[in-house]
Amino acid sequence: MDASAFEYFHAVARTGSISRASVELGMEPSTVTRHIARLEQDAGVKLFHRSGRGMLLTDAGALLLQEAGKVVDTLQHARRVAADLAAGGPSQIVVAAQPTIVKVCFAAMAHALRSRYPRARVRVIEGSAHELVSWLHQGKVDAALLYVPHLAQGHAGGEVLLREPLHCIFPAVQPAPPGPVTVPAALELPLILPSTSHGLRALAESWAQRHGKSLDVVLECDGSTSMTRRMVQAGLGCTILPLASVEEEVGRGLLQAVRIEGPEALRSVVLATAQNRPPVTGLLDITHLLRDTVFQLVDAGRWPGVDRRTA
Repeated sequence: MDASAFEYFHAVARTGSISRASVELGMEPSTVTRHIARLEQDAGVKLFHRSGRGMLLTDAGALLLQEAGKVVDTLQHARRVAADLAAGGPSQIVVAAQPTIVKVCFAAMAHALRSRYPRARVRVIEGSAHELVSWLHQGKVDAALLYVPHLAQGHAGGEVLLREPLHCIFPAVQPAPPGPVTVPAALELPLILPSTSHGLRALAESWAQRHGKSLDVVLECDGSTSMTRRMVQAGLGCTILPLASVEEEVGRGLLQAVRIEGPEALRSVVLATAQNRPPVTGLLDITHLLRDTVFQLVDAGRWPGVDRRTA
């Protein structure tokens, strides 16, 4: 089988149309049709139902699509590597991070990457820790910055850049402790947390188990941290976040932030790189640039709540 035929098949399956796939691929519809017919002949099965609604996958086609996706990813990466070699540098750099890290770092990182690699296409993506780990394993991003609990075993094979303290976040109208609180004290609060069993919810549950307490979750809030912050502002409960997430609201008097003391209330910010595929050209220099950008932000006081004593 011709590997490129899998690309044509993948495009037709994704668009549901020979004509739309041919436009995307930049070739004549008759050429795409011929490649699909040849692929069906080689496979010995029909891959599509042809109908007035377009090209619909058969059961066999749906199974082949899973494998075709892997071939397409490999071909795209091979072309990217060839372009990088010809250009003497990366043609594309893809960096991902969790929302709070995005808020603090991505503008500075984008400036640094565009300055160092003016011919590269720089792409930045925001996602949850779960999504970032998946993208790293699939090789869909070159590098990712994500949070890992300080006491966790291992950190996805990445480099720890800094450790960020967590804070209890209170509504402006609720009396807040004047100084740092302990983890057991934080667990006594009525909390607004995600329902998902990873990230801050998993960390809070691990604290509760370690200290023999039960979480008092008054509201489960899934989505961006901005939604959680709005729920706290409305007086529905408290939450646990890094200071960088709430800096603007605290400055405007809409929220209060009190640091949680102790090493278990620190989260490591880890810089991890893609797995299961060869690295992008110059990846070592790219990761050094990202790391240096983080350190510059910390030194300039632009990462709220983090300094050299915690970094």
